[in-house]
Order: sequence, then C-alpha cells, then structure tokens
Amino acid sequence: MARSNWLPKSFESLRNYSAQKFTADLIAGITVGFVALPLAMAFAIASGVAPQAGLYCAIVAGFLISFLGGSTTQIGGPTGAFVVVVYGIVAKYGLDGLFLCTLMGGILLVILGATGMGTVVKFIPRPVVVGFTNGIAVIIASTQIKDFFGIQADKVPGEFLGRLEVLGHNFGSFSRTETTLGALSLVLIILFAKYVKKIPGYIAALFFGTMAVAIFRLPVETIGTRFGGIPSGLPKLVLPHFHVDLLRPLLAPAITVALLGAIESLMSAVVSDRLSGDRHNPNVELVGQGIANIFSPLFGGLPATGAIARTATNIRSGAKTPVAGMVHAFTLLAILMWAAPLARFIPLSVLAAILLVVSYNMGEWREIPELLKLSRLEIATWLITFLLTVFADLTVAVEVGMILAAFVFIRKVTATTTVTQVTHEYIREGYVHILQHKEIPNYVAIFRIHGPFLFGATDKLDEMASCLSQLPPIIILRLRNMTAIDATGLQALEKLADAVHESGRGLILCGAREQPRLLMHQAEFEEHVGAGNICGSIADALERAKALCPVVGHYREWSANWGRRLTDLASVNIGNTSPR
Repeated sequence: MARSNWLPKSFESLRNYSAQKFTADLIAGITVGFVALPLAMAFAIASGVAPQAGLYCAIVAGFLISFLGGSTTQIGGPTGAFVVVVYGIVAKYGLDGLFLCTLMGGILLVILGATGMGTVVKFIPRPVVVGFTNGIAVIIASTQIKDFFGIQADKVPGEFLGRLEVLGHNFGSFSRTETTLGALSLVLIILFAKYVKKIPGYIAALFFGTMAVAIFRLPVETIGTRFGGIPSGLPKLVLPHFHVDLLRPLLAPAITVALLGAIESLMSAVVSDRLSGDRHNPNVELVGQGIANIFSPLFGGLPATGAIARTATNIRSGAKTPVAGMVHAFTLLAILMWAAPLARFIPLSVLAAILLVVSYNMGEWREIPELLKLSRLEIATWLITFLLTVFADLTVAVEVGMILAAFVFIRKVTATTTVTQVTHEYIREGYVHILQHKEIPNYVAIFRIHGPFLFGATDKLDEMASCLSQLPPIIILRLRNMTAIDATGLQALEKLADAVHESGRGLILCGAREQPRLLMHQAEFEEHVGAGNICGSIADALERAKALCPVVGHYREWSANWGRRLTDLASVNIGNTSPR
C-alpha cells in the first residue's frame, strides 16, 4: 500500500481546511458531544463500572479515533456492543483485568489494520452479526429493568435467567417515582425522535430529568447517591496493575473485544460513507481504533469503537472533517472540568430509559423477518448465535456462529458442484445465455457475477456501486455463472438494487441458477427490482431493456423517480422468464 494510503483522514482533510468548514465542524462536534454525554455514562454504569469510565473513554478514545482513524466523520467511544463483554470481565477479573483486556484488544486491532486485514470483517456472515446484535440488545435491556423501575435488590446476578429471577422476585419493591420518571423520559425521547428531530431526545430527557431531581429533590437514586458523583478535572494517566497470570485467560475476551471493535467500527464507517458520500480506509481505521483502545485504559476508560448513532448525528449536524470528532471530545472534557458537580443529580432511571431506547435501536429487529425467509441452516445459525449470546457467553456465541457459518458455506459450495453430460439440447439451450452475436444498446451496461456470491465476497459490488453516476440508465446483472448465494450476498444485492434505483436507473437480473433463484424468490427479492425485471436469460434481459427503452430515451435528464417507475413497470413480463 502506498504511503499516502496510510495517512489518517484528518491529515488529508486539513490540506484544504477553511473557516467555513471549521464552523460546521464546531457546531456538529458540540452537538454530538452533548449526545455522547448521557450515553457514555449509561454504558459505563450498565457495564458495572463508574460513570466517569465512560466519559474518559469518550474523551481519550473519541479524540484519537477522529485524529488517527480512516473515516472522515466517524465518532468513537463506548458503545452498547461492549456492555456484555465488559460486565463479564469486570465481574471475573476486576478493573485491572478489564484494562489489560482492552489494551490487548487494542494491540490486536493495530495488528489487523497494519497487516491489511481491515476487510476481515466481511467474513462475518449476516446471520451471525444479526444474532449476536439481537442478543446484546436483549441483555442490555434486561440490565436496565432494575434502575428503570427502581427495584430494591442488593445483588443482581450477571446471568440472564438469574437476573430475571431476582428482578421478578423483588419487583414488588419498585419505586413509583422512579418508574414515572423513567417512563416520562422514555416518552420524551420517542416524541423528540419523531417530532423534534433537530434536538436529540437523549439530551432533552437528561436535562429535564436532572432538573426535576435538582429542583424538586425527588427521592430517586442518582449518580450522586450510588457513585458519589463524578470527579471533575482532566483524566489522569495511571498505569493499571497488570498481572502476567491474566494474559492467557484474557486472550479470548481480548479477541472478542478486537473483533467487536472491528465489526462495530467498520459497520459505522460504512454508514458514515453512505450518509456523507465519503469512502473510509478500513486498515487505517482499525489502526486508529487500536491506538485508541491502547490509550483508553491508561486513563481509566472503557473499550472504544465506532458509534453508529453518534456518527449519524455528527453528519446530520453538518460535520465536514474529523475535526468535528475532536471537538466532540473537547466538549465532553469541558463538561467534565466545569459541570461535573451537577452530574450527581442525574437520575439512574433516566439513564436506564436512554439505554432501553439504545438497545432497541441497535437490535436490528427488522432483519429478523428477512432472515426467516432464508434457508433452515441460516435461520439455525442466527437462532443459535442469538440464544448463546443471551444465555451463555458472547465469545462462545461468535465462535459457534462462525463454525456454523463455515458449515453453511461448505454445504452451499459443495451443493453447486455437478457432473453432467454435454448434449445437443444443452448446447441449444445455452444460446440464449451467451453474449456473442447479441447487440448491446448504448443505454445498457452489463455486469456479471462469477462464482459463489457468499459472505466475504460481497464487497466486490462496491466498485460497481461507486460508479453508478457514470453508467447508462439500465443495468443488467448476469447471474448465470453465480453458483451460490447466501444471506449476506442477498443483502448486498438488495442494497445494490436500492442504490441503483436511488440513482435514477433500472436494474435487470438474468440467468440465475437453481439455488440462487430459489433463495431469492424465498426471500422475496423481487420486491426490490420487480418480478418482471428478473429474467431467465441475457436474451430476455435485452428484450426487457428494449421494452423499457421509450421510458429511458432521455436518460441524461432523469430524476430519481424514474428508477422507481422502472420497478413499477416490472409487473409487465417481457419474454420467457422461466429459468434457463
């Protein structure tokens, strides 16, 4: 890789920096800083540590991720993905064990990025990612029941079933005041998300909840009553007491921290690219994330990763460069230095309400109906990963999920291997699939997928998606040589179809073999392109394009609505659409 390709995005962005960009970054950074404030404290408390650990992470790691990372608008800090892992590590090995594990995970992330393994995350298939994301969301929500309702319970177990049993047994001790405050905060967050989108509901809930406690002296549990408040001033550099005998038992959790950090960060970077129109550098991003996770525990902070919700808020607030992320860190630092005494009034029921919303949003629940349309093997992979995450351990869940995904991969690939005799009929039927002697009009571009289109190969569509603006109005995707497809590949095709239509173009697929054709039909893929735009051969696809030609005659003047019209026109079948 060229030396320039290893430069952090902040270095590239500052070459043509201006006062106008700084103003936009300043506003966005301050906004996302206030959004990060309640989230950082809530994630820390849910992880079983003091709230300042979340703030220290957001300040130190948040600054370094923006300064050294490979994404222009990525915001880093503590996230819900780590809550389950951190809680388990702290319960078993204490804070020193957590800091050592975080540092080890940071070193692994640096190694992944420095060796060019930034694309390794693509080898985590969709059912596994959705499974442990669903599981983490359920666990986070279960940890907030106690504080949301103000249940009086001395010790709540870390295990899911044990936690529910204790909470159910002590539910009669709930506080009406804390429940009301939590419920009102929950409603406020939802209403702001729907009707007052310019002001994040988290900020509103934190402000009004804290003011209510401070003014009316409500008898509720707060950060002050449980933790004694938050110390003000700069985070102090303190070397943790590292125990050599913990290196081996913490290796598996450190790998989990590194993998979760990589997955969450690169997923967030992809969202950032989609919203900002930029393109992140995955290897530089992992190096930046790794360095941030090396320094965060040295200041008493949690593991850090890219935060999708805060990144989206950053972009929507007008961020132009990584400077916005650095401003976000300085905003939190300023609050910590001058407003820390006020934190003692923050009610835990409000933070619980915030985390309930976060856990719901991160759960990817809309993915479940789509997964249930797939094969039984992929459904089983998702379900087992989900159940192991909730009832066993996240590390075990990811390991078992990856093993199951490998078996699914092997089965799909081997199932596509056939041995057949070449006959005159086979040769005659193949004529409709070959491109030789077929005229390709100038309003059509043809692409093909060759080989199995499974997890690990889906990023090969990125180059096609990145040049959509230079393509003609109709795109034909040949699937004749695509021997197999899985849930991740199917999702990539769905995203491509949506991107093509958003660009004002139409997409026609043709020649799918039996396994891809059946899975696409089972998953109702035709809803993304229209049934008439899924053709049996390239000959049928070209006829389909010709039928749409009057619609696209002046394609240079197209608007995005024309792409949707092409999908609507798909109800008219052109030619023979039976599989060939």
